[in-house]
Amino acid sequence: MEPYFEDRDTGIALYLGDMREVLPALDLQADLVLADPPYAETSLAWDRWPEGWPALAASVASSMWCFGSMRMFLQQRDEFVDWKLSQDIVWEKHNGSGFAADRFKRVHEIATHWYRGDWRDIHHEAQTTPDTTARAVRRKRGPTHTGVIGQGAYLSEDGGPRLMRSVLQVRSMHGRAIHPTEKPLGVLAPLIEYACPPGGLVLDPFAGSSSTLDAARQSGRRAIGIEADERYCEAAARRLSALVLDIA
Repeated sequence: MEPYFEDRDTGIALYLGDMREVLPALDLQADLVLADPPYAETSLAWDRWPEGWPALAASVASSMWCFGSMRMFLQQRDEFVDWKLSQDIVWEKHNGSGFAADRFKRVHEIATHWYRGDWRDIHHEAQTTPDTTARAVRRKRGPTHTGVIGQGAYLSEDGGPRLMRSVLQVRSMHGRAIHPTEKPLGVLAPLIEYACPPGGLVLDPFAGSSSTLDAARQSGRRAIGIEADERYCEAAARRLSALVLDIA
């Protein structure tokens, strides 16, 4: 199968079509799937859940970040039987979408991390942020996955790094988006850097405007995207052909 767009120097490729048809034809193994599927929460024509996609994702990778809402994950819970849940993060936007006037205005989305097999075999690199607040020295070592509280996978001293928090405050793409559900690079980059080793392969089965591919490339990873709408493949090809800029 020929890619719609390809940059062999950076290992980036984009394919046009339904991921349920394209992915089996690619015959690949990825280090990470990063998916932003339709949530199936509106009456829009494109907002339809692609049945069976989590099982296909499980056939090509053992680690996956998936964006969604609580409603989506509860409604589609049976689709994730091949996966074990590791953790979740919350993306807090500066604004949000309100579909109902009698509820809290939703200004967040959830991303869940899933894995298959043994946790010790899954690449996971703790993400940290600078800490300039004077505190006592904290030395935390010897991580285990579940059941042990108090030890972590990092070393922190006064002014040193702190574990990145599970709530990421990043401005949405409102007013700048190419795709209606486009995610900012500031949300995608830490997820990629956490779960995919440098030089590894990221797969985005719902690529949209290819923000994941852009973030992967800027993070030193290879990436393959699949997008069903040719309009966005065309826009993504223009985007990926442009000069690479550093993530702010």
